[in-house]
Amino acid sequence: MEYFNNELNSGLVWLPELGMGRFPVPPERPYDERYFMRYQVMGDTSLGRRLTDARINFVMRHYQGTLLDVGIGAGQFVASRSETLGYDVNPAGVDWLMMRGLWAELYTGHYPALSFWDSLEHIDHPDIAVSHAAKWVFVSVPLFESAEHILHSRHYRRDEHIWYWTHDGLVRWFNAHGFDCAEYNTTESELGREGIGSYAFCRRSNQAVIVRRV
Repeated sequence: MEYFNNELNSGLVWLPELGMGRFPVPPERPYDERYFMRYQVMGDTSLGRRLTDARINFVMRHYQGTLLDVGIGAGQFVASRSETLGYDVNPAGVDWLMMRGLWAELYTGHYPALSFWDSLEHIDHPDIAVSHAAKWVFVSVPLFESAEHILHSRHYRRDEHIWYWTHDGLVRWFNAHGFDCAEYNTTESELGREGIGSYAFCRRSNQAVIVRRV
């Protein structure tokens, strides 16, 4: 069974009962100046600007105040929304934030709100990351129906994407970590992206949270 066990340790593992999968991305990842510049180019397009506006409006429907953006891309959201700080592991992103006085360390404190625009799936321990949200977590993430769907998707990136979810799997995962879904929409897909869901998750309290579908 060595062949099977090797694949468990080095290949995609999909658990349909959880609606969740994992790929063991190697520690050497492509987060560098070139990566940052590629996102600058993508952000400076009609689609990039519309995505940033949609994300700002999405957050505004639920929350106004200080927010930490985790995984800033090239900083479009941070630069466009007031009261927004950033955290990143890409040295180019860290330098960009530091130069503007917008850097904040995710793992040493708690923040009223966190956003993960196309970044939650990149994080080795997303459970630890979201635990630093005092109230709100905003997420955009690729969604999948099955392991076969992942294998044929443009979002199957074996040098970047560690985690894969179905819609129900992601909602259950956040629920298990103390968050209820306050809104789910497919705005980013409607703008032209492939298979992206956007979510607002609110840390559970004694007050019921009503899920809004837009």
